[in-house]
Amino acid sequence: MPGTTLVERYEDFRTRRFLRQEARMSTWMPQWRSRSRRRALVMALVVIFAGMFATAVGTYFSTPAVLGWIALLVVFLPVWTSLQIVSSRQCDAPRHALDEREIAERNSARSVGLTALQWLVLLPIFALTWGAGVDGLDHRALAYAGGGTALAAVLFGGCLPAMILAWSAPDPDPDTDDHEESS
Repeated sequence: MPGTTLVERYEDFRTRRFLRQEARMSTWMPQWRSRSRRRALVMALVVIFAGMFATAVGTYFSTPAVLGWIALLVVFLPVWTSLQIVSSRQCDAPRHALDEREIAERNSARSVGLTALQWLVLLPIFALTWGAGVDGLDHRALAYAGGGTALAAVLFGGCLPAMILAWSAPDPDPDTDDHEESS
């Protein structure tokens, strides 16, 4: 392929790999591909993230609250993986695997996710920056709370585009989805 750049070859490879994985996973969890089930997964993630933020702040007052944050992370992983499977990983898809409408929706959702991430990360940044100069605070506990809050913000901001797309996507067309008939 003379004339193609390294980036173009990588995009082609990435597109082929994505389409291969999508074809393999398209029959997984067919009962969960409806809008109502995807929305249930999104709501479960919202609850998990709210719990992560609450336990991260709680680590300032009680160090064992870190165990709650870790427990929520363990619950997060299968819920997040399930959402990615049933929403066909649209937010991660390479541009060559999507049509123009899907690219616009993906980019819009990514923009919202980035904006949310930026605003949410400001909270622990301000707390850590200003709290470092206050003598009456427990700086070790502040570091735990700030780090946990920042990590929850990064996870939330990274997951938000997929959550938006999964929430707003219509039900699959039963005429074109063979895996819906096997449920």
